[in-house]
Amino acid sequence: MGCSSCGTGGGSPKGCKSNGGCSTGGCNRMNTFDWLQNLPFADIDSACKVVEVSFNKGSRKDFFRNNALQPFEKGDMVTVEGVSGVDVGEISLTGEIVRLQLKKRGANEFDSEMKKVLRRSNDRDLDLMKINKAREPEAVIRSRAIARQLNLNMKISEVEIQADGRKATFFYIADDRVDFRELIKIYATEFKVKVEMRQIGARQEAAKVGGIGSCGRELCCSTWLTDFKSVNTTAARYQNLSINQTKLSGQCGRLKCCLNYELDTYIDALQGFPDRADTLKVARGNAILIKKDIFKNLMWYVLPESNKQYPVTIERVRKIQSLNAQGVIPDELEAVEVTSSKVKEVEPEFVDVVGQISLRSLEKNDRRRKQQQKQKSDNQQRPNGNNRGQATNRQAQPNNGGEQPAPPQRRPQQPQQQRPPQQKSQQPMPPKNQGQQGGGNRGSRPGGQPNRSGDRPQGQRPGGDRGQGGDRRNQGNE
Repeated sequence: MGCSSCGTGGGSPKGCKSNGGCSTGGCNRMNTFDWLQNLPFADIDSACKVVEVSFNKGSRKDFFRNNALQPFEKGDMVTVEGVSGVDVGEISLTGEIVRLQLKKRGANEFDSEMKKVLRRSNDRDLDLMKINKAREPEAVIRSRAIARQLNLNMKISEVEIQADGRKATFFYIADDRVDFRELIKIYATEFKVKVEMRQIGARQEAAKVGGIGSCGRELCCSTWLTDFKSVNTTAARYQNLSINQTKLSGQCGRLKCCLNYELDTYIDALQGFPDRADTLKVARGNAILIKKDIFKNLMWYVLPESNKQYPVTIERVRKIQSLNAQGVIPDELEAVEVTSSKVKEVEPEFVDVVGQISLRSLEKNDRRRKQQQKQKSDNQQRPNGNNRGQATNRQAQPNNGGEQPAPPQRRPQQPQQQRPPQQKSQQPMPPKNQGQQGGGNRGSRPGGQPNRSGDRPQGQRPGGDRGQGGDRRNQGNE
């Protein structure tokens, strides 16, 4: 039975009937992998007749006897005996793995007081269970208000109502002993159920509420951890952790359970370090031990009147201990150099793949291509005579019938002849605002009128009157 926040939708996780997992971890809590499921048995009569049933989204489970010998599988909903009624739960384990769980819990398989599995749950049982489970959030709010009215120093954490609605279990947290005899009477009258009060600790409350730890994952107590062991500050000292209550405490306000996970590894690694090495005598004074590094096998010391830390090898520490035992005080600790363990991260190179091409780069390339084409066309349209004020050696071509003259052909450069001063043209320069381009009166007649037909007079270069190169060629031909 998956919880309502399961990511697969429909409240029922997919996959095999181990119930997978969901965003809150409720489906995955207190689960046990049945590694004996496919083990064949020769004698069916000797098979285990006890099944494990979980309740309330896997937060509680118990063992029940299957006297009817019905073939149940993991994930089946069954109706079992409850307190003054019946309860509905989910089969979590069957077969020989249940015997190992009974041995782990210290329960007897053949106990006569063990409750029984009545039947496979029908639609009526499931509908009644949903109705009573919907009453639990309102019961929590109402029960807290009643406890506050009676000025009781307690906190109601959760209310679990039996599937048939005849019994309710109130889980509360209290630092001291609470006299709730009057409270039970009010609860029984208010909710019309048989009341059971059960005290839990701060870790159990955090397991029921759930949340995200400082590691970024869901709380261990709300997903898989069921056995809570005592945690003290000694575990933090063995691991060279600073005794900071804020950092070492979990959401329950107690020391984090994960402090015990690596404690055995640290204890085994510290066996190779010398004992009674808290203080070493050197010439500069007594060196005091501040921490032990089990990964590099170094012991860090600090000298008086100095804030610098000196890493010393284990062999050097033992040698100084032997010298101090003989009454010899060495000059130095002979600290070693410790290289930084931080590796410089190399940024990965960008890989040009489909879908990651920027539109800006395409537009930029398009603009560059257009500019190159424009420059190329301008260079082709620009006349060959770019030097203003100099005559160009072009062959004057006759204008036949107003046709466009052919482009002038280049001649080998010849030495320019000096014109006599009396033969200089006294023709004034045309104004610049009469449609001239390129510094000349292109396509104009000698009279200054525009040449609408596009023909040029013989002996005049396209550049107009610029340099009067056409007149010089005509005079030379005459």
